[in-house]
Amino acid sequence: MDLQKQEKMILNNPSHTDISIVIVNYNVKDYLFSCIESINQASKNLKVQIIVVDNNSEDGSVEFISRAFPNVEIIALSENIGFGKANNLGFEKALGKYFLILNPDTILQHDTLDEMHKYMENHSEVGISVCKVLNTDGTFQASCRRGFPGPWSAFSKLFGMQSLFPKSKLFGKYNLTYMPTDNTYYVDAVTGAFMFARADVIKQVNGFDPEFFMYGEDLDLCYRVVKAGYKNAYVHTTSIIHHKGESSKRSSLNEINLFYEAMEIFVSKHYSNSRFFLALLKLGILTRASISYLYKYKLDVKLMAMDSIFIIIGILLGTYMALGSPFGLQPYAYPTVFIAVIFVTIMANITAGGFFESTFSPTKTIFGYAISFLVLSTLIYFFPGYRFSRGALLVTIGFGMIGSTLLRIVISAAASIKNNYSDRHIVIVSNPEDALNLYKLISENLPQLKILGYIHSKPAQDDAFPLIWLGTINHLNSIIENKKISDVIVTDEQTYNNEISFVTSKYKNPRVNFHVANHLEDFIVSKLISEITENKNEVLKYRANLIRYRIIKRTSDIIISFTLLTVGLPILLLINNKQNKIITKIFNVLNGKYSFIGIFELPGRKNFGKPGLTGLAHLNQANALSEKAILKLNEYYLKHYSVSLDFDILLKLFYREKWQR
Repeated sequence: MDLQKQEKMILNNPSHTDISIVIVNYNVKDYLFSCIESINQASKNLKVQIIVVDNNSEDGSVEFISRAFPNVEIIALSENIGFGKANNLGFEKALGKYFLILNPDTILQHDTLDEMHKYMENHSEVGISVCKVLNTDGTFQASCRRGFPGPWSAFSKLFGMQSLFPKSKLFGKYNLTYMPTDNTYYVDAVTGAFMFARADVIKQVNGFDPEFFMYGEDLDLCYRVVKAGYKNAYVHTTSIIHHKGESSKRSSLNEINLFYEAMEIFVSKHYSNSRFFLALLKLGILTRASISYLYKYKLDVKLMAMDSIFIIIGILLGTYMALGSPFGLQPYAYPTVFIAVIFVTIMANITAGGFFESTFSPTKTIFGYAISFLVLSTLIYFFPGYRFSRGALLVTIGFGMIGSTLLRIVISAAASIKNNYSDRHIVIVSNPEDALNLYKLISENLPQLKILGYIHSKPAQDDAFPLIWLGTINHLNSIIENKKISDVIVTDEQTYNNEISFVTSKYKNPRVNFHVANHLEDFIVSKLISEITENKNEVLKYRANLIRYRIIKRTSDIIISFTLLTVGLPILLLINNKQNKIITKIFNVLNGKYSFIGIFELPGRKNFGKPGLTGLAHLNQANALSEKAILKLNEYYLKHYSVSLDFDILLKLFYREKWQR
């Protein structure tokens, strides 16, 4: 039979699948539920296959979605293999003419699938397309369409020129910020949150590159699609809402590291011939990564600055009390004495957990200053020119400790006041019945929230109805202004599917938050409370990746390896041989490639901790263990890391070696 006739028969076959939607989920069952509901509402004119690939979620996503949507095909993984690999698994089960790669924290409009399907049917030259992507406040998400990172566009993006001059064609080439949002046109790349692609094109380029774990894989895929002779497009005629970055927020992974690592992989892969460009981009990536870390921990950086001021004042006060002058030390002691004491005190506080751990505990601060006092008491005896009395040091540390502790108490008190949600004014956009149910649920779980009323096309018939009818959806803007509304909750089905995008795009007050509630009561309250209070139920972060533990481990690795390679070198030369290569292994510890104690390295796997010469898996004869068992032991070590755990591993290693002998 003629190939064209075969294709025509397939397309006219009623059992033919139009779109296969692949969603990779990780710990966002609430958003995933809303996403699938919006798909069901948007797919009434098309035959759609929904495939959810779950990356070993810990929030019960698989069971929950299986019950709520029996027709959804679920691939439940035993580990988090990353975005690209998970999508590739979904592609293997996909039957559609088109693939829609969709994030779980997105909401489709009622016409999204129809509009995108129609566009792709009429534009055979397009391999991947994206619709307009909006933030939850209705603003445009600029990252939904991009240019490839050439030398100049990468420089402009990484060094902030695009942010300063968004309308400039010269500086805005990466995110195309100079381009209109209400036109349809070709672009270099589109966001991985919504990629409407031809199935045959995705198969032709072999899907996502598994080298990218999270971030960068969408850019790489678009690059290879263009290389294959297709175009990518931005389509303005429909839109979605994207709760940006929810999966990464609830992940134990370091998203900043992953993002910039992905950018470096992309640059090295596609621009390896241009050494200058590669060096420039790597410099930019390093700079932006550093800035991102500073921004992420901006409160910690501010606290460090304040603690430094307290320490300087303490040094001046202590020196004055001991020597009769605030600058009583030898002239050459300044500013070294300030820098040294500040450095020791800050590092001691980091080691004690006083920074970079989301909470600012006065107890940890006091412990950190106690450590710094012991260290400085020892150091001053080795540097006579900088020596002053133990009493002066006690005044220095005491003043710093009091100032830093009081500052943290004030911050904690301010946070408590901020978390008093009595100033949050809420309005519900819903029919009276659903509004009343939601009112009761929220009142029982978080009574501090003030629900001022509901918005609907008409008021409830019951005069004794406990909620006040505030007006219709057309009056929403004036209601928000007059009632000083902080949060709008939308539950009504019609509004949910047809009007929420219109409402959020027309009202762009950044102080107002829009929330979409679902009718399933078993998780609606926890979802809304976490959204409104901005208190996300994050998965436990890896303790081994906390900065204080990383400093402790790295410092101990350097000291031990350096000692072994100097003082202990004669012994190492006696026991070193071709099989164990002890000296080579210790050099790898010294240069930071390995740690003495760490996880077991699995070839071809992404490691989220530093591999060790020994560890939990090593003690359990890793070569005889299954890969799944090794991953569980690695996960346990990273999540429950402590210095005492390392000592336990060393003791068990010692006794095992002794027993074997």
